[in-house]
Amino acid sequence: MIQGIFGSEGQLFFEIDLITNDGLNLPVDAMLDTGFTGFLAINRQDVNDLDWVYSGEELLRTAQGETRFLIYSGTLLLDEQEYEIPVYAGNEITEVLLGSEWLKILPLVVNYQVGILTLG
Repeated sequence: MIQGIFGSEGQLFFEIDLITNDGLNLPVDAMLDTGFTGFLAINRQDVNDLDWVYSGEELLRTAQGETRFLIYSGTLLLDEQEYEIPVYAGNEITEVLLGSEWLKILPLVVNYQVGILTLG
């Protein structure tokens, strides 16, 4: 189980490690976005630095309308477990986003009143 933190506007953040193709762990704060139905979304420029393998494209509906995303096979470390997942990369993404797909395999506990935020 990993502990998260609440952002200044109530956002839910968790520290995860993105693992480059060379095996280097890069810690990042990722924001949980339940409106995003995949596992992970990242800025297109950042994914280039990770050297992940490109696997295709997909058109997704976002708050701004339909947008084409590049899909990569990426690896991350979450709750001391390594996951190889599809990663959506787009130019307009400003935060590393964890999507609601995680909630199908990991329990989420959120209690703003007492400051509890855990995933896993």
